Amino acid sequence: MNCLQNLPRSSALPFQSFKSHQRIPLCFVNTLGVKNTADLYRSMAIKATSGSTSSAEITGANEEEEKSGTYSNNMTEAMGAVLTYRHELGINYNFIRPDLIVGSCLQTPNDVDKLRAIGVKTIFCLQQNPDLEYFGVDIEAIRDYAKTFDDIEHLRAEIRDFDAYDLRMRLPAVVGKLYKAINRNGGVTYVHCTAGLGRAPAVALAYMFWVQGYKLSEAHKLLLSKRSCFPKLDAIKSATADILTGLRKKLVTLTWEDNNCSTVEISGLDIGWGQRIPLKFDEEQGLWILNRELPVSKPQCFKFLCRYYNVSVKVKLLVLIGHCAVLFHGYLHFFCPNFIGASLSLFFNCTINIVALP
Repeated sequence: MNCLQNLPRSSALPFQSFKSHQRIPLCFVNTLGVKNTADLYRSMAIKATSGSTSSAEITGANEEEEKSGTYSNNMTEAMGAVLTYRHELGINYNFIRPDLIVGSCLQTPNDVDKLRAIGVKTIFCLQQNPDLEYFGVDIEAIRDYAKTFDDIEHLRAEIRDFDAYDLRMRLPAVVGKLYKAINRNGGVTYVHCTAGLGRAPAVALAYMFWVQGYKLSEAHKLLLSKRSCFPKLDAIKSATADILTGLRKKLVTLTWEDNNCSTVEISGLDIGWGQRIPLKFDEEQGLWILNRELPVSKPQCFKFLCRYYNVSVKVKLLVLIGHCAVLFHGYLHFFCPNFIGASLSLFFNCTINIVALP
């Protein structure tokens, strides 16, 4: 299929809907556990440099091995599959098609020469700055070196690591940028993230599906026959549905009831986990309120951050827009028609409140 003519310049794409209540706990664990990427890499860096041996005694190679191990553990936990990345072994990649390569990140300007030697005309980087900083990659040196040649182009199209929500949000715009680059440059295209195991194969898969006419199952089978990886198929399917159905939005009101908060902010929704939107306090109603246009009948994941006298308290929750509002550990009023109220307990040691107005 070819959906490229429908690709938006940017998109705010939420998560895929759920077929049963039994799947909600899995989504709560895997999705709402996603951290701000910068926080995740700070955590990884701490783990990689701690232990019985001081960092001063660890050689550069051993430190890279330890960082790779920490990264692999975080990747396995976040992606739900056993995945390993060895940064210290250098760049690794596989030809998926004669004109399309999926691989790991470039580490030095010399990697540009390696890719030019195999006919690469476009280097398509999906990494964010925290990804690069964690492994000490000087992206500007790589980009500057690539600019000295007229037969190769280095492009960036950032997607947050370990975040299927962000992948779904950004996928149409990223594939649109990739499509234009391939049309402009021709030759072989090198798509990479950090390890080349999640984001890069997902983007390559979406490109094969949307642009090159593969069935998704056929493209996935071909991809896995060439490279062991774990692209998030649900994110691709959901992004495809968003393109085909459009991004129709509806004004929604989110409120938080707590007079003791000094500030209330929200992250997730259509802005991702790395940003926050403040709620405004309505003294007459005694509520913190946010009015925002969100996609109709699409699930949205988010969390509130409330401050009590300079102490931050995070409250995680998940909302299914158009169906019900599901809250963990607190109370959420979600104003939208055709809702019903209920309260139930699932697999956690807590009550999940579904609060809504008829």
